[in-house]
Amino acid sequence: MRRLIGLALVILLITSGAQAQRYTTSDGRLRVALAKQPFSPTGISAGPNTMANGGIQQILEGMGVILRTNEAALTADETTEYGGWKRLGMALGHFADIVENNEREGYFTVGLLATCPSMPGLVAGLQHSGPGRKPIKIGMLWLDAHPDFNTPETTRSGSLGGMPVAVATGRALQRMRLDAHLNPPLQDRHVVMGGVRLTDPLEQQLLDRSSIQQLSVDDLRNMTPAVFAQLDRLSRLTDKIYVHIDMDVLDPREVMGHGNKVPNGPSSEQLARLFETIFRRYPKASAIGFATIPSTDEGGLSLAAVNRMIAGAIRGLKARESKR
Repeated sequence: MRRLIGLALVILLITSGAQAQRYTTSDGRLRVALAKQPFSPTGISAGPNTMANGGIQQILEGMGVILRTNEAALTADETTEYGGWKRLGMALGHFADIVENNEREGYFTVGLLATCPSMPGLVAGLQHSGPGRKPIKIGMLWLDAHPDFNTPETTRSGSLGGMPVAVATGRALQRMRLDAHLNPPLQDRHVVMGGVRLTDPLEQQLLDRSSIQQLSVDDLRNMTPAVFAQLDRLSRLTDKIYVHIDMDVLDPREVMGHGNKVPNGPSSEQLARLFETIFRRYPKASAIGFATIPSTDEGGLSLAAVNRMIAGAIRGLKARESKR
């Protein structure tokens, strides 16, 4: 009877997708993929290449990481499609395939994203990385000065950049979400936002009616118990966790060229410490992504911030994998 119960538990773990991925080789080296998604709602962004070629490869190789890079692209036929939003949705479908393949081959994905609307593709890749591609439950820690929870009906700017969390949770642009392979949508209770400090009025009404949880800037800066209570909750409810960073979550001193910077953000040093702790402590933390690096970066402060935060996450992941 005990053997039967044990076998049933093993089967349950496998079919639920709850087993944490291993990202190390047999000799203990960590595998990391820098996954670039350069498509934005308005065209191609240089941001992902800027991040990929700004020193992070040398930093990671210096940490003993086995590194590869991937990049989302459209097919020849897809490039003829009119409408930037449609092309973005199709590119996100290809990006989802890249992320899924990284997971299946044991590579930890660091997403280098044009803008925040890349997020549904990365989440979709994780969602379909379970046994048999059956969708598994994904939790998301969304770090952004804005909730990006607008819909076409609530937006004041008309910008798709303010909508990706609404899209991912099934509130808007269903065809784009499906093109991105995100199906079913994320559940509200599987999303935690941190550092949000500028919200549109109608957007706030949507948030108030949702089940999305919030963490303050001070929570992020000080790694308060509230942060880990939320991550503990996501770990119980979901199979894998994605950490998303819009660079505008940072204090403006590090992102002076960002068009949407907002005062009173955390520093990259504070977030690097947080990420090191998250990826060391939580086996289900499975990917991290960085969006919207400023195109103007005097002194290289924004690029240095990205490198610092990625290195923090990878230090935590290495520590976690070394204990397995």
